[in-house]
Amino acid sequence: MVVTGRLAALAAVAGVVVVVALPSWIGVVVATGVLVLLAAIDTVLAGNGSGLELSRPELTTVRTGRATEVELTMVNTGTRTLRGLVWDAWPDSAGAEYRTRRIRLRPNTRTRSTTALRPTHRGDRVAGPITVRLFGPLGLAGRQLRRDAPARVRALPPFRSERVLAAKVRQLQQLEGRTVMNARGQGSEFDSFREYVAGDDVRAIDWRATARATDVLVRTWRPERNRHVLLLLDTGRTAAARVGAGTRLDVAIEAALLLGGLAAAAGDTADLLAFDREPRAEVRGTSGKALQPKLMHALSGVVPTLVETDTAALIRTALQRARRRSLIVWFTALDPALTDDTLLPTLTNRHRVLLVSPTDPDLATAATDHTTLSALYTAATAETLRTERALTRERLRRKGIAVVTAAPTHLPEALADEYLELKRSGAI
Repeated sequence: MVVTGRLAALAAVAGVVVVVALPSWIGVVVATGVLVLLAAIDTVLAGNGSGLELSRPELTTVRTGRATEVELTMVNTGTRTLRGLVWDAWPDSAGAEYRTRRIRLRPNTRTRSTTALRPTHRGDRVAGPITVRLFGPLGLAGRQLRRDAPARVRALPPFRSERVLAAKVRQLQQLEGRTVMNARGQGSEFDSFREYVAGDDVRAIDWRATARATDVLVRTWRPERNRHVLLLLDTGRTAAARVGAGTRLDVAIEAALLLGGLAAAAGDTADLLAFDREPRAEVRGTSGKALQPKLMHALSGVVPTLVETDTAALIRTALQRARRRSLIVWFTALDPALTDDTLLPTLTNRHRVLLVSPTDPDLATAATDHTTLSALYTAATAETLRTERALTRERLRRKGIAVVTAAPTHLPEALADEYLELKRSGAI
């Protein structure tokens, strides 16, 4: 049972009446009895809410940082008019702007209310139970009940590189339309002949076709479709490091979504594996328009795990997922320990490997700050770290692993350019 401010105001009026008209214990008892009787009658007339049905969509998706609405449907299947308040509970991280609504439902009627949500971080937010307070016709007292209406909102990655994807897809279409490759690369198919121009690889010259023509002809090759790309995300402790405005994992997810969309446009199949000591998210055997939505849903709930990544287990799992020759795009930190892993040759012998790692803008800034003695020491440390990473990059290159590094805001586009270059050269 709940009471309202109206009952408190009525009690104050009754107190004044008792003091003025009947200042005795009898007056107090009579006034109290009347108030209790009115509250009891109002509670009985409010009903128990057994005929109230509540429902919400089980899953609502929205891009992180954008607004959405979740609709609550209320149906009165009983025989009494229901009056009261409805409180729609959402966690604070869902960014709910509206939670309480006054209702008046006649028998066999339906109404809807919406709650505006704006989540600021990736992942699922589960709604709490719905609290309903039903009041009688006098508005003095009523009943409070809670109902479960399962609902959650899934905040997908923001994917700020969506405009970049459209531009890169146009480049891909131009690449496939012009068939500009003039050297046979692994995974390319013959397309046509064209005249030799300065700068073409002489190995692409077709001497038989040249003998039948008046000009020197070179073979052109169309990028082969239906190749396999494995997106490998390291979700260990290094993924929690801050680079720019977000974490290393946030940057990796942005770049993976851009590459996934580009691979789908190229007709390739892209798989995803997020791993530290065990798989955290996985997408397998998807291509075309269905690829990017699956990647978004799979990556929405992935967060860094504060454990050391088991690199050997990660490589073994990647080898199990990539049975045929693939392009493995590995999002991780430029750690010198990577060069000591004994499984790397197995990975590079079977597949083409790209290691993708964002650079830290703060580190670059610190390396150039020589204004004070303290800043000079910091600059020396920053320059040492940059040198170590440059050496690691060179060692990885010698082991057959190409490395793509760029500032967080430019890394997705740099990775897309590298993928297009591999397509252009016939390397995949």
